[in-house]
Amino acid sequence: MDAGVLAVFFFVYLGMILGKIPGLALDRTGIALLGAIFLLASGKVQPEDAWRSIDVPTIALLLGLMVVSAQFRLGGFYAYLTHRLGSMDVSPAVFLGLLILCAGLLSAFLANDIVCLAMTPVLVEVCARRRLDPVPFLLALACAANVGSAATLIGNPQNMLIGQTLNLSFVAYLVDAGIPVILGLASVWYVVKIRARGNWEKETSVPTVEAPPFSAWQTGKGALVLSVLVGLFLFTRLPRDVLALAAAGWLLSSRRMSSTRILGLVDWHLLVLFSGLFVVNHVLAVSGNMDRIMNAVRSTGVDISEPRWLFGVAVVLSNLVSNMPATMLLLPATIHPMGGSILALASTLAGNLLLVGSIANIIVVEQAKTLGVRITWKDHARVGIPVTLVTLAFAAAWLWLRISFPHLR
Repeated sequence: MDAGVLAVFFFVYLGMILGKIPGLALDRTGIALLGAIFLLASGKVQPEDAWRSIDVPTIALLLGLMVVSAQFRLGGFYAYLTHRLGSMDVSPAVFLGLLILCAGLLSAFLANDIVCLAMTPVLVEVCARRRLDPVPFLLALACAANVGSAATLIGNPQNMLIGQTLNLSFVAYLVDAGIPVILGLASVWYVVKIRARGNWEKETSVPTVEAPPFSAWQTGKGALVLSVLVGLFLFTRLPRDVLALAAAGWLLSSRRMSSTRILGLVDWHLLVLFSGLFVVNHVLAVSGNMDRIMNAVRSTGVDISEPRWLFGVAVVLSNLVSNMPATMLLLPATIHPMGGSILALASTLAGNLLLVGSIANIIVVEQAKTLGVRITWKDHARVGIPVTLVTLAFAAAWLWLRISFPHLR
């Protein structure tokens, strides 16, 4: 057993749990990068092996789809859609349902974090103008974005990694996830509606929100590219990472929209975080420490390769270290034919349990705070806990049916 590698591993994943290292101004990205740098500097891994350990197809897919999502944001689509929803002459409960439907659908095909980042400020403004309490609608946005992102293999980073690593079929996964996600979005609406208890109104100051002006041309261009991309994902077996990069390349070749502006919306910190974790996990595996950890876990009677344990451990671990690091740890044990779907659904839906369970939650809360809307962890828990329990129950029941009755596959 290599004690040095093990120490770096625990240092990095302790940082994933805490979100920082006490006494240091390091966030999760800095911690993962520091761990990878230490392993390189100490000779635990050679530079060539470190580069090879990074899953380039996953990074490329994520980068390409971030560019596509940035196209919609710079085209003013997210702000335009939120304003249109807010201007409809419907009851607060119907407005809530439409918001959840749109956020869930968008998050299934575009990065859920960017959906939340772009829609949150405008949603606060819309609620203030309608004299509605923004908090229930903001919580619904975060929960719906998380649930909706579970629907496809491109809805969030962990699903992209699972799909690329296990070479999952886009259509087959959509069948596995579709029913739980639809029922999950309905449960988000029901839970938020019940928690609101009919008290929708609240006077709040109308914030000044700056959003890109709506451009039908730029939005249409993004919609065309996304439609073609999803069609190719559905009906061909062409490499998804190459297709996503080709789509990004076409969007970057614009006469009106600067590539600097588009690339400025790419979450480079997230890409660095993943790269650092790839290196740390690779060194842990080749050192033999990963096998020892897994054997120690099995000796307690917990076999992560079994569907029920994989589902449960993914839920717990996702709330400890966040869903992407948890996915990286559990992927080597994902050998069951339905393992990819189990890991993707469990890790994503678990993100609604706690405020820090997903980046989307944090984005909504922090964005709202800058506009004078305070959402506490208790506010989130009143919605997030029941939503998580119900959505996980739907997912577990559906996956059990799919596993127990193979003809349903």
